[in-house]
Amino acid sequence: MRIAITGGTGFIGSHLARRLVSEGHQVVLLARNRRNFSAGTATMTFVSSDLSDPAVLAKVFAGCDAVAHCAGINREIGEQTYQKVHVEATTNLVHAAQQAGVRKIALMSFLRARPNCGSPYHESKWAAEEVVRNSGLDYTIIKAGMVYGLGDHMLDHLSHALHTFPFFAMVGFKEKGIRPLAIDDLVEVLRASLTENRLSRSKVPITGAEELYLSEAVRRVARVTGNKIRMFRAPVWFHLALARFWELTMKVPLAARAQVRILSEGVVEPSLPCDALPADLLPGRKFTDEQIRNGLPRPGPFTLRDLRCCGA
Repeated sequence: MRIAITGGTGFIGSHLARRLVSEGHQVVLLARNRRNFSAGTATMTFVSSDLSDPAVLAKVFAGCDAVAHCAGINREIGEQTYQKVHVEATTNLVHAAQQAGVRKIALMSFLRARPNCGSPYHESKWAAEEVVRNSGLDYTIIKAGMVYGLGDHMLDHLSHALHTFPFFAMVGFKEKGIRPLAIDDLVEVLRASLTENRLSRSKVPITGAEELYLSEAVRRVARVTGNKIRMFRAPVWFHLALARFWELTMKVPLAARAQVRILSEGVVEPSLPCDALPADLLPGRKFTDEQIRNGLPRPGPFTLRDLRCCGA
């Protein structure tokens, strides 16, 4: 099969691409930049695109059997707004897929995406779902929770934070649960949707095999990285203000405001009814020391290179 992946050089897109290529599929990666991701072989090609031109996308999608729409942001920077990246880009993608005769779209959404909740991130993810649902094309909407693995944001920034700060502030005074989802479990669901035509016209929630509190997840990562950490609780407004500071000063924020909202609600169940995930696709990987170790970046603290004022 020939499959296009938007956000193809990002965390989820790159893991999916490697899995598909390993099974003999042809993959077209679409992204604004390569991010040092190797592409350009007989089975994997790269196309620079911000998903703003349906005509260009239709040419790229020509001959593709399916599209995995993995592009997304968790904070707004300049012209990269939730409306443009989540809603308008999805609309452009759907129009291009219709024109090119693409058979299937798999959309990466968020577990608790919903309308009229006061969070532009959640609402724009829901709007993207609506675009796909009303497209007339076959689709699978994958409502994932907190995903981790090599190249992620969760373990990457958490481990660097543990090497930088002697303390960790928990979000809110009442702790909420999370279900960390291993990237391999997510990729298996995406693969089944794209290559086996499963989960047709459905929206499925997917979270990790183990429920725990964020504090326990932090303790496990600290144990694996060999760091001692002190934790304290702080109100949500404090974290929102701090997240705004990180967004303004860091290239990739330690925490974005959307992530604070996510953690303040918990990441365990979908906010609205969904279709059931088949038993054979249910995640089985727990948040173990081995899983954590396999997803960790090189050890070290944050540096000046992580700041937006210190170059590209």
